[in-house]
Amino acid sequence: MGQDYYAVLELGRGATDADIKKAYRKLALKNHPLKCKEPWAPERFRRLAEAYDVLSDPMKKGIYDKFGEEGLKGGIPLEFGGENPWTAGYVFHNNPDKVFREFFGGDNPFAEFFAEDGSELILPFGGLRGRGAMKQDPPIVRDLCLSLEDLFYGCTKKIKISRRVMNEDGQTSTIRDKILTIDVQPGWKQGTRITFEKEGDQGPNIIPADITFVVQEKLHPRFKRANDNLACVTTIPLGKALIGCTVDVRTLDGRLLNIPINDIVHPKYCKVVPGEGMPLLQDPRRRGDLLIYFNITFPKKLTPDKKMLLKSALLS
Repeated sequence: MGQDYYAVLELGRGATDADIKKAYRKLALKNHPLKCKEPWAPERFRRLAEAYDVLSDPMKKGIYDKFGEEGLKGGIPLEFGGENPWTAGYVFHNNPDKVFREFFGGDNPFAEFFAEDGSELILPFGGLRGRGAMKQDPPIVRDLCLSLEDLFYGCTKKIKISRRVMNEDGQTSTIRDKILTIDVQPGWKQGTRITFEKEGDQGPNIIPADITFVVQEKLHPRFKRANDNLACVTTIPLGKALIGCTVDVRTLDGRLLNIPINDIVHPKYCKVVPGEGMPLLQDPRRRGDLLIYFNITFPKKLTPDKKMLLKSALLS
């Protein structure tokens, strides 16, 4: 059986929204680790925050009242099917200070309960809300995984996020989905950052966090990117490495290049093909280079006659 959020707040199942707020206000102040020095205070403070986070939200409270903690955190079946016929499970963000700060307001709201000499102040609860300065939540950073083809051509990515949005009453909130659109530009590199300002969870006394996506390049089966250049490896036999050959390379945009190799190919040799790499971000009409490295295969055996020919050709 899951934990009883009502019992955590010392309430009965029939508690109203006002009862929930009053109980959290009283118990959070009493059990805050800055005030209560008992070893169990941090965990008690965290449990109070989780209980309030659930019971103060009508949607989460409704699921919890009907299905309990297991249904709330594990997800419940939706009435209408689809690609995902289950709701997303609830996960507490595990930041009780954030819940406390949103409830009372201010950067360090608990500091208001002490006078300059350190003695406790007796203040009316209603006078605390909104007295502190607004503070923005830390940025939310997520990876944006893109293929080399995405970064070569450019593309549009649509990402669905779920965030807490304040209702019109300014006190309650609802989890809602939103689509963020990212226009990937040709030539973007790994580490490129795209920021959507203030798209994080909303709250009565906070500035929503920025959401930042960081480009991560997916591994490619044929090419490896090196800045604006593309590198690939082709296999040729020893004979062609010595006398020359032509190698075929299929580019990212589907063209077949026939590259003549007139030099002697040694293990560290690299053939540079200008203008066949990645588009330059500053000017996508220009490109980096294609770097071709070679894997040279040696014969597994040679006949005596061939050995004599090689000896004559190479050692004379």
